[in-house]
Amino acid sequence: MTAAFIPAWIDGVLTPADKLDAHVRGLRHKAVSVFVLRDGAMLLQRRALGKYHTPGLWANTCCTHPHWGESAADCARRRLAQELGIRGLTCEHRHHLEYRAEVGNGMIEHEVVDVFLAEAGPELRLAPDPAEVMETRWVSHDALHAEVAQWPERFTPWLRIYLADHADAIFGPAFAAG
Repeated sequence: MTAAFIPAWIDGVLTPADKLDAHVRGLRHKAVSVFVLRDGAMLLQRRALGKYHTPGLWANTCCTHPHWGESAADCARRRLAQELGIRGLTCEHRHHLEYRAEVGNGMIEHEVVDVFLAEAGPELRLAPDPAEVMETRWVSHDALHAEVAQWPERFTPWLRIYLADHADAIFGPAFAAG
């Protein structure tokens, strides 16, 4: 099974589905999101312009779909390495959620997401894959909430949903307060 197939529910059965087809049809499918934190700030990435949906928008540290049969934790570690060159962080499972959002180009994300947090030290070095990530930055929770409120169109729908509806479960009450 190639990486282009993701776990999706078709007629109520978890089935390998083509990733692009799952987004075009809005199929409910598995996903993983990771937030890397350091000294009270979150690492954001700006999605590469070549991405087939939400290009150029700011998102959480990384997000993806597990390969068929891949655990959510293994997927989180794999994608941190692939997208940002990050290895060796401990990813802590924080939340399990579901959302549905239009993401442009006639596509829909209907994801069942396992969300992970990882704490980074000052020695963390990034090596972003330019096909995935065009820019990274660290942002405090207060600054992020203010930016999302002022310019929501600059951020992916899922990041806005995570902050609006799930921040307390993901980050704890201090972050959710904004």
